[in-house]
Amino acid sequence: MSRCEWAGSDPLMVAYHDEEGGTPSRDPRHLFELLTLEGAQAGLSWATILRKREGYRRAFEGFDAERVARFGDRDVERLLADAGIVRNRAKIESTISNARAILALDVPLEDLLWSAVGGEPRVNRPRSLAELPAETGESRALSKELKRRGFRFVGPTTCYALMQAAGLVDDHVAACFRAR
Repeated sequence: MSRCEWAGSDPLMVAYHDEEGGTPSRDPRHLFELLTLEGAQAGLSWATILRKREGYRRAFEGFDAERVARFGDRDVERLLADAGIVRNRAKIESTISNARAILALDVPLEDLLWSAVGGEPRVNRPRSLAELPAETGESRALSKELKRRGFRFVGPTTCYALMQAAGLVDDHVAACFRAR
């Protein structure tokens, strides 16, 4: 079976590629999770983040934004000692800040994110990974809007990765079995 080469041979990466990555999601908890994980990935590999995914789910209350928004300094210190997640203060604090930003939205998170692509997935069909952009006009606009609304760790590259993960963009390479 042919798949995008970024999936490699790591069983966790292959399962993510085959079953989840690029599948459209409008579930607010799942989108908050992906937003958090993509921000946590900055400077690290996606495989590293996937291996810590269950730790993130435990640490951040199943990505219940209302619960995470109530986290305080003691929670940050607790999370800095949690080997199940990336122990980076700025990334931890951004997750808490992003939960608060979600609660302050005047539209549902899913509507805000999907507005970046007009509500329908954008389809790219690159021939190879070399043709995949790191960011696009849509990801730059989404980054700007999220930052305006108080979100952190949402640069254009992180936003494009989020768009890919949540299925706002389908850019499985042309030879990939998921490219339908």
